Amino acid sequence: MRLLRRYARDPDALAVACLAMLWLFFFWRLFTPVAADQASLAKGDFSAQFVAFAGYQYQRLSQGEIPLWNPYNNGGLPFIGDTQAAVFYPPRWITIALSSLAGGWSYNALQLEMTAHVLIYSLLMYLFLRRLTLRNRLSPLAALLAAIVIAYGGYTGSYPPLQLAILEAAIWFPLACLGILEATRAGKLSYPYVALAGFALGLSWLAGHPQTSWFMTYGLCAYFAYRSYRQKIGWRAFLLGGASFGLVAFGVSAAALLPGIEYLLHTSRAGLGFEQKGNGFPIQDIAQILFPGSVSLWSPLYIGLPALFFIAVALGRNAGESRFWLAVAATGLLLSFGANTPFYHLAYNLVPGLRFFRGQERAAFLVANSLAIAVGLGLVAAGNWPNHFHRQRALLWWRRFAALIIAVAFGAFVLWIGDPPRWDAFINIASRSAAILALSVLPLYAFVRQRHQSIAGIALIALITLDLFSVSQDHPGTYDPIPHAGQLAIAPPALVQTVMNQAEASQPFRVDGFRGLGGNFGSLYGLMDMRGISPLFLEGPYQIIHRDYVNNPLAWELFAVKFVYSGSETLSVPSTVVAAGNDSEGTVYAHLLDDPRPFVHLVNHADVVDSDGFARALMDDPRYDPRSKVVLHSAPNLDLPNHQTTGTAIVKSYQEEEIVIEVDSVDNAILTIAQPHYVGWTAQLNGRPVEILRAYGGLSAVEIPAGQVSLQLRYNPLSYAIGFVLSAIAWLSLALLTVVKLLRR
Repeated sequence: MRLLRRYARDPDALAVACLAMLWLFFFWRLFTPVAADQASLAKGDFSAQFVAFAGYQYQRLSQGEIPLWNPYNNGGLPFIGDTQAAVFYPPRWITIALSSLAGGWSYNALQLEMTAHVLIYSLLMYLFLRRLTLRNRLSPLAALLAAIVIAYGGYTGSYPPLQLAILEAAIWFPLACLGILEATRAGKLSYPYVALAGFALGLSWLAGHPQTSWFMTYGLCAYFAYRSYRQKIGWRAFLLGGASFGLVAFGVSAAALLPGIEYLLHTSRAGLGFEQKGNGFPIQDIAQILFPGSVSLWSPLYIGLPALFFIAVALGRNAGESRFWLAVAATGLLLSFGANTPFYHLAYNLVPGLRFFRGQERAAFLVANSLAIAVGLGLVAAGNWPNHFHRQRALLWWRRFAALIIAVAFGAFVLWIGDPPRWDAFINIASRSAAILALSVLPLYAFVRQRHQSIAGIALIALITLDLFSVSQDHPGTYDPIPHAGQLAIAPPALVQTVMNQAEASQPFRVDGFRGLGGNFGSLYGLMDMRGISPLFLEGPYQIIHRDYVNNPLAWELFAVKFVYSGSETLSVPSTVVAAGNDSEGTVYAHLLDDPRPFVHLVNHADVVDSDGFARALMDDPRYDPRSKVVLHSAPNLDLPNHQTTGTAIVKSYQEEEIVIEVDSVDNAILTIAQPHYVGWTAQLNGRPVEILRAYGGLSAVEIPAGQVSLQLRYNPLSYAIGFVLSAIAWLSLALLTVVKLLRR
């Protein structure tokens, strides 16, 4: 009992307990053991991208291997360089370790990782606001409100749980802000806290969504500059602190960041222009600040209607840092509209890095975090308002605002009476908004007038929580009312297993999994698919594979496709149907090609071109036979015979990062390999290094002299080796710094 009484007197303990209980209640349908009550994250990017890639990561790490290369999607890709794979993200390693103890990888493992990140998000935001408002008696309430707004508001409750890398990159923002706050609090820089901020930013970059981390980087740089100016920190200390902050962040994430930058420069994203990158929220999406769900499926700009009062107070009274955070929110809002406003046109040309990303609506990350912080600051300001006239005026305007929303709801009701089907959805939205605002008036009056203020503050937080939960909990765009076990089979489905059973164990091959397999499930099931949905795709293979998205005999030929999943019983090349099944679009047939190209193949005629475009143009000629000819980017050094060569090439060993090929050729020849041409792959012929040639505008080839030779291909990129060393130094240094600080305390 004594412990409970002490616990009850501790506002921080109560707040943390409250956040934990709200978390359990929000996600209870993901936790409940009752199958009839269970819900799960909806299939889509979450299942086809993140569960599949994490499943591959689980398989490799469980075997004690770092997954540098992934041959199972996109015709092969550098897994270490695909940022959304989050190969070195520490919480993912924890999930994998726990899954191994629990018996294997599962859909639910990644769901639980998502929910844990939401809880961490709320706790970190609470900690930051608690320290930011430390000397104020309303600090615990302000911090609690900010934590609830960011964890269960429209942003976190919309697409980030499904696009998991966004959520996991976003949650470290409050921790980085805390590091900057404490580093500058005393008027001179505290470098251990600078390191904390850099560590948090590094974790964000490791989480696998560079766009969110890029927004975070700019937001933190602005906050560091603001705090340095406000605390009168000299410009030399500011520059040194900023350099230290960036150096720590880079070091923490270098093992993934360097391969990621290298990969990005070779992907199809590198050639996109303004038109493809300028998409964002439509302007009308701003209406969802008041009426969530009225414009689109999700409402990432929604923070709760009563919270708007505290935003207005924060702006009007310039409470603490509120105007800085509201300026960040306004900047993020303008960026989130993309090319729909002139602001993006200006930023696109002036702000470094912006032109690398699509989907500008993701700047909602800055809006959500900044407004959550401003809400907490506004609550403190409203609860300590000394001027009776001004607070009366603010309450008057709030009463008028509530009356306006109620009038809108009444107008919607009138329209609904005349045309119910057309106005059904909006009448529900408007009525809920009106009810929430009406209920907020009395507790706001009591809170601002400081009458039973603690009770009124708790009532307001409860009302905002109810408001946010009613919008985000069980959202139909995010959750399905079915158990997680019914979402995805971790074991290969029958149609996939049939193809895997027919595989020749000694010779690798690929499938075209446009239907029947889909997504990145080749990585989950260990079936090499020339397709995939990872947003990063090597430019050369992408242009070959997507030249005809459904029926592509050239890609089948060059990528050694043996089985094609199709909705048609016949293909444009001779094939035999070996199995049939169903997917979400209907019947699917598994075709075995009558004459598939082997994974490694000898040719004796080479056409030399100077670009991938010329290579594709040459192969587009229907008279061109890629089975007997190879298109190279550089002339071979060996003299090739004028007649068709004879010989054999066999893959003796195929592993993800190492391929061993035995070749026996009568004449000099070119060995074509159905493997993407990419930096980091090296070749040795009988133990001596040889060059890997670029063939067919994106694949690999090696010159082979006459006779019996052994060729070994190995993937071990220099970018990873350098990054790993830098990260090891950074992590060990931070660990040592932490130990020293703890010992001193």
